[in-house]
Amino acid sequence: MTVARKSDVFAGIGTSVPPVSHARFNVGDVVRHRMFDFRGVIFDVDPVFANSEEWYDSIPKDARPRKDQPFYHILAENMESDYVAYVSQQNLVADHSDEPVDHPAITGLFDAYSDGHYRLRREHRH
Repeated sequence: MTVARKSDVFAGIGTSVPPVSHARFNVGDVVRHRMFDFRGVIFDVDPVFANSEEWYDSIPKDARPRKDQPFYHILAENMESDYVAYVSQQNLVADHSDEPVDHPAITGLFDAYSDGHYRLRREHRH
């Protein structure tokens, strides 16, 4: 019997689910959450989980995403409010509604919206 090291399991080695190696979405993309009724625009990407353990542990155990995948910072909106969300790649899909996102922070980060994508303002580009 072979016992997998904790680091191997965390990296996806020895499991049936391989690690995610690249971000599927980019800054400026409009996305929807797979399970919850909200959409938003991505304003930052972490290559792997980079939030607090307290935040991670607050997610019900059976719904916790793997940490070895990109996580996105999103200017989010739903029918009641706008807010900032932190979402794993596995829980996002592209939004094809071609509707702009109505979040008050968008104008501070982005200038143009076209074809489901926002363009970063010049001062925020690297």
